[in-house]
Amino acid sequence: MASKRPVLAKINVVAKNYEATLKFYRLLGLEIPEPMEQPAGTLHAEATNPRGSDFALDNVALARIYNSGWRTEQGDCSSVVLTAYVSSRDEVDTRYKSLVAAGYRSRQPPYDAFWGARFAIVCDPEGNDVGLMSPIDEAFRSWPPKNSPDA
Repeated sequence: MASKRPVLAKINVVAKNYEATLKFYRLLGLEIPEPMEQPAGTLHAEATNPRGSDFALDNVALARIYNSGWRTEQGDCSSVVLTAYVSSRDEVDTRYKSLVAAGYRSRQPPYDAFWGARFAIVCDPEGNDVGLMSPIDEAFRSWPPKNSPDA
């Protein structure tokens, strides 16, 4: 079965100064709710834009949970993750393997993320993190989150 084309539909900003960044994007006009603070020390807020893309804002503590690159290469991290939604959990693995085999750098190998999706991150030629994310499956949700596997 042929896979569907990925949809690049989520922009995730990892903020070193979370409050100032949240204030900026709210002033810009995004309707961002108050951040979730679970587990303790982490911050996450997400807004759906009227034209279909999602915007998420995370602090560094949360990024260290879901992206091993934030735990191992602090000076080399992109603060923006562009996320491509793919059609299945297997497609995350297949596209990740294809990109890494073509020479693109792995930032986070595929794993079952705590929010219920299969997730991986590869670095594009400009140094941007690009996430590959399957649909969410409630059977794979876990809480509290565990760190993603190291790259």
